[in-house]
Amino acid sequence: MDIAVRVETWPLIHPFRITGWTYDALDLVVVTVRDGEHEGRGEAAGVDYLGETPAGIADTIASVRDAFRGGMDRARLQSLLPIGGARNALDCALWDLEAARSGQPAWRTAGIATPRPCLTTWTIGAEAPDVVAERAASYAHARALKLKLTGDGLDADRVRAARAARGDVWLGVDGNQGFSLDALERLMPVLVEAEVALIEQPLPIDRDVDLDDFHSPIPIAADESVQGLGDIATLSPGFSAINIKLDKCGGLTEALAMVEAARARGLQVMVGNMLGTSLAMAPAFIVGQLCDVVDLDGPVLFTADREPRADYRDGMIWCSEDIWGGARVAVRPG
Repeated sequence: MDIAVRVETWPLIHPFRITGWTYDALDLVVVTVRDGEHEGRGEAAGVDYLGETPAGIADTIASVRDAFRGGMDRARLQSLLPIGGARNALDCALWDLEAARSGQPAWRTAGIATPRPCLTTWTIGAEAPDVVAERAASYAHARALKLKLTGDGLDADRVRAARAARGDVWLGVDGNQGFSLDALERLMPVLVEAEVALIEQPLPIDRDVDLDDFHSPIPIAADESVQGLGDIATLSPGFSAINIKLDKCGGLTEALAMVEAARARGLQVMVGNMLGTSLAMAPAFIVGQLCDVVDLDGPVLFTADREPRADYRDGMIWCSEDIWGGARVAVRPG
């Protein structure tokens, strides 16, 4: 096997603001794994809040080229690299390669009977309340919205603005670790009044213990507090859901195992993304077949997308086999 890796820059339509970060564009790592006859691709953004960078991910991938030359499969990859962006790109590329070799689509190998379109959230960054209202109204086709909150004093107005603009949608919020428990409690009446259905990661990960005895009227999902499979067993009982992201857990292989482990603990399951093109959404879309909440709107935030691309229609996402994970004609050597 041979690995080719490159870093691409994808501009965003609007600056994307969350707690502690603002993005105007995103650098993405794209990997192609070839065996001489077939090839598979994977894409990763990495986990920036853990210090991952596209250059570092690309270097990590380059460091395992020799291991791949001797042959590689998904099971071996799990022990070769830790969770994170590099393993995600390579794991997804191996899934794609396996589909090309076998003629069996990745969704069937993953145990999905028949894939279906999934309702997905459309994300609005932590903008001024009037901008939040404008964006919420502009996403007229969306049937689910997610707001980024920051704990900066404007969050109540952001939530009210979104609900006033779109009284018809499922509404979730994401704190990205920007709150204290006291701040969350002060905001909670507004969230309840606005019929917010889910709160993602309100507290810093080192304050998860504050949720142990907190009885929230709205389900709370762990995001940064759950990176991979091993974190589920030690999760605070204050969480009733987890957000699985392939960049965090290191690919589709571990993501599917996380769904099973979360269900065994009675947790709801969400699939999200660290932004990315349709090439990154397609493997996450397979996870979405097994989830309660799907947040795979990454490509709609960019000025352009890959071809073929995910289909966003009537608030739903559909990823065909042509994007990733389908049988393809063998490539010509050289």
